[in-house]
Formats: sequence, C-alpha cells, structure tokens
Amino acid sequence: MATTFRLAGCAMVQLTSDKRHRDAHRFYEKLGYASSHVGLKLKL
Repeated sequence: MATTFRLAGCAMVQLTSDKRHRDAHRFYEKLGYASSHVGLKLKL
C-alpha cells in the first residue's frame, strides 16, 4: 500500500484512531506507522 501512495506522489499518510482502540494501534504500528502526537477536543 505504501508503494502505491509513493507512486501517486504522496509524502505522508496520516490517520486518526481513538486511543481506546489498542488493537488498531498495534496493527498500524506493525505496518510502520508511528505515533506522532496527542489530539485534544473540547465538547461544547
């Protein structure tokens, strides 16, 4: 999949996942994704 993105001219793929989805995080880390930051929200 990463090769397809590179061939299309992409420099980065970014995704968002709820911090409770630990299995999803492990899945993407095995694919080479790295945790980069923590997001914050304000409910109104």
